[in-house]
Amino acid sequence: MTHPISLGLVGLGTIARNQHLPSLADTPALCLEAIASRNATLEGVACYSDIQHMLAGSDVAAISLCTPPQGRFEQAAAAIAVGRHVMLEKPPGASVSEVQALARLADARGVTLFSTWHSREAAAVEKARDLLATAEIKAVRISWREDVRHWHPGQEWIWQPGGLGVFDPGINALSILTRIMPEPIHLSRAMLEVPANKQAPIGAELQMLSASGTPIDAVFDWRQTGPQTWDIEIDTDNGSIVLRDGGATLHQDGTCLVAAKDEEYRRLYKRFAELIAAGQSEVDLAPMQLVADAFLLADYRQTDAFHD
Repeated sequence: MTHPISLGLVGLGTIARNQHLPSLADTPALCLEAIASRNATLEGVACYSDIQHMLAGSDVAAISLCTPPQGRFEQAAAAIAVGRHVMLEKPPGASVSEVQALARLADARGVTLFSTWHSREAAAVEKARDLLATAEIKAVRISWREDVRHWHPGQEWIWQPGGLGVFDPGINALSILTRIMPEPIHLSRAMLEVPANKQAPIGAELQMLSASGTPIDAVFDWRQTGPQTWDIEIDTDNGSIVLRDGGATLHQDGTCLVAAKDEEYRRLYKRFAELIAAGQSEVDLAPMQLVADAFLLADYRQTDAFHD
């Protein structure tokens, strides 16, 4: 019988407790054996104050990083250097170039690097991809609006360089978009709203094009109260295709085709174990490249100071 792959989890915040821990518990191919966190511990698991102490004090074969993107490069590079496989929470880093560098380091060391996009694992994404594979796509509209005060209360790192601001959730939409569209996508215009007291955008409007010229418009906003909006609407020659709830539900011309529970992180950990077993890496930076291009091409507009 194959023994499970031992894993260390770095970072024990809300996303780790709500998604990573229960998903690991449901992944027989992986076994959580260590935690690295400055301020939290987990009963029954070896706990370390940081990744350096974890790497020195444990022999886990794989590392999952659930820390903010700033500083992620140093953590991942340290793990790769001592032969550990690495899984990166989204966004995989603070810049495109540092994740590209990690991919090269992992390849040279012969270990797996997995840059994850959890929203691609939402229940309806693959069905939407299948429907669009043979369709003539006429237009795409994305509306991704949520309340930062609910999802990231008091987390100042998201407003700092490398934290991405509203693109922290918005990149989830871009990860779905780049998965379901049958053609490459590039950015043509961007407008970013940056609060006077922050260093990252609170709102964004993007205009993109597919390789054949299909218009794609996206609006991201971090100020929405009440119900949250995570929708992608696609006009095709065979009617409308609508992904809602972050990719959990799919409608075609008003008929519901898919509606399923959240299995995103369980699928990610299953895939991580498969990649390790196959000796492969998976590093797709298409969503992050669109964000990077938005910062390069943006028309910046300053808004009033924002306090959460």
